[in-house]
Amino acid sequence: MPTVLISGCSSGFGLEIARYFLARDWQVIATMRTPRADLLPPSERLRVLALDVTNPQSIREAVEAAGPIDVLVNNAGFGAASPAELVPLATVRDLFETNTFGTIALTQAVLPQFRQRGAGVVVNVTSSVTLRALPLIAAYRASKAAVNAFTESMALEMEPFGVRVRLVLPGRAPDTRFGDNARAHMHGFDHEAYAELVKQVMAHLGDTSAPVTRAQDVAEAVWRAATDPSSPLHIPAGADAQAWAAERR
Repeated sequence: MPTVLISGCSSGFGLEIARYFLARDWQVIATMRTPRADLLPPSERLRVLALDVTNPQSIREAVEAAGPIDVLVNNAGFGAASPAELVPLATVRDLFETNTFGTIALTQAVLPQFRQRGAGVVVNVTSSVTLRALPLIAAYRASKAAVNAFTESMALEMEPFGVRVRLVLPGRAPDTRFGDNARAHMHGFDHEAYAELVKQVMAHLGDTSAPVTRAQDVAEAVWRAATDPSSPLHIPAGADAQAWAAERR
């Protein structure tokens, strides 16, 4: 029975990914900063571990406790919105610490066992905003684009060892807490120079007729990345993400 370790399972994509793999008879190691087993269906195949991807000791302890795994899903992350000139550097650092360095650090902790075994899959969940330039999210987009670049090179390095590496790029998901969490990191939206731009962006986000991404879309894309050797390196998840990927092609 294969085992998957997923980061960032307290809500949103990570929680849905954990549920999806559990429903398909996998051993699931769901990690989050504050463990809550009640968030997921009771199962003998489920373990919930503490993991803060910005803390090296927490990463070591979680990987040791997990033991051998078959798939790593790097999902932990958060968003922030601000005009580029006004985003606090502390927020930029926090974005990169979690979204970029956290993903790299957890991956480095797991890759040796995959390489030595000659098998394993790394799935990095980034964002479809890396496919199209959008205003007010420059720092967030940069943190995710860096993971894309890291993943693309890593895929070439790990292929000779039999290790698959994939990217899942979700679109906008209003049915998750991601947007609410991002609002806690909004800066400069009241600056008069950006008032019209902010108004336009918020109107677009409020358009209920626009295609969006569901958490299940992301879970399905991660499942494909983990189980289908013929899947592409880049897997857009959600109707909006798929449309953007098609435009880019």
